[in-house]
Amino acid sequence: MKNILKSLVIFVVMSLLNAQCTDWSVRSLNLPGGSFGMYSILILILTSVITGIGLVTVIIFRKSYHSILRIAILYEAIYLCMLIASGNNPFSYFSNPTNENMLPILMYGNSFAILLLMYLIDLLYSKINSSKIKN
Repeated sequence: MKNILKSLVIFVVMSLLNAQCTDWSVRSLNLPGGSFGMYSILILILTSVITGIGLVTVIIFRKSYHSILRIAILYEAIYLCMLIASGNNPFSYFSNPTNENMLPILMYGNSFAILLLMYLIDLLYSKINSSKIKN
């Protein structure tokens, strides 16, 4: 049960970070508020589905997902598959350099930055746990 709760917290944190970073990306590119203004809400809905899929995966393969990093990599793999399936092509910017085509590049970059942040949190968490075990 503790593993499932930890997984849920990691999934929710990564979902909220992806939605917030997407919102910041839309604002920094000065994209129009119509369809792009709701983009972060669309990402939040997409990441809610990813959270559900990830939790089912963690429940099924309970023994395999014990570290923060593994859970974050699972989330990231599902997120990237969903971005690819939704038609966000980061290479379209190179054929037509507009702000609208820059958004997918930022979304992929944000997701890797969030994965790096989760890696650093995993390192910190393991250091704290190892120091508790020594004492």
